[in-house]
Amino acid sequence: MRLQGKVALITGGASGIGLATVRKFVREGAKVMIADINLEQAEAAAAEIAGEGHEGSVAAVGVNVSVYAEVEAAVARTVEIFGSLDVIFNNAGIAGGRPLLEHDPAVDYEPIIRVDQDGVYYGILAAGRQFKQQGTGGVIISTSSIYGEQAAELSFTYSAAKAAVISFTRSAAYELAEYGVRAVAITPGRVGTPIINQFSEELKATFAAEQLRNKLTRPEEIADVVAFLASDEANAINGTVVSVDDGYSVFKQRLDLPVF
Repeated sequence: MRLQGKVALITGGASGIGLATVRKFVREGAKVMIADINLEQAEAAAAEIAGEGHEGSVAAVGVNVSVYAEVEAAVARTVEIFGSLDVIFNNAGIAGGRPLLEHDPAVDYEPIIRVDQDGVYYGILAAGRQFKQQGTGGVIISTSSIYGEQAAELSFTYSAAKAAVISFTRSAAYELAEYGVRAVAITPGRVGTPIINQFSEELKATFAAEQLRNKLTRPEEIADVVAFLASDEANAINGTVVSVDDGYSVFKQRLDLPVF
């Protein structure tokens, strides 16, 4: 088990990519704190996983990642329960979109920046301070997006926040390397999470067609990559962006080619 003995804090861990990653980490031997704004859902997930033969390997804490004191408290709670912190997965995020000129900043800018951008900054800061204090190093993994590297429809604010995650990751890797800390960002493409699954079958099919396998990526497939990045097997991966987009960035549109 590649994560045996490691302790991880996963934000947004009660659903989607976060929950899939919690399950993967526990199966790989880690102890995991599920941090989520929905404490009831996080506690239910923790109880279910513990009941599957992982008693003592999972716990839950409520956290609003847009508030630094709460992120700091989640880190402290993780250390209190499990004794240390080795990995933080800054995964909590929200989506939303509207044409730029129709924006209400209080709705279409501020909440997304606070969660998707500030929340990652707070996670990096709180975990980085804990890693330095422990003197044991650590790994910071943060969820960016394909939108963090390109323009897209209805994503002015979301893209900016996800681009900031990439910049945060590079700077954190540079500044925290002396403390034995690695920082990596991932850029998922179209993933079958509750955010996307709420849409019509027609729209989901359109999303799927934007990827090379012509289907939505499963959260578990993202979790597999995150588990590898958190492991010692990935020690040479630092300060970089790992694309987990099933080729979304490779092409723009499938064409019916003419006969040559």
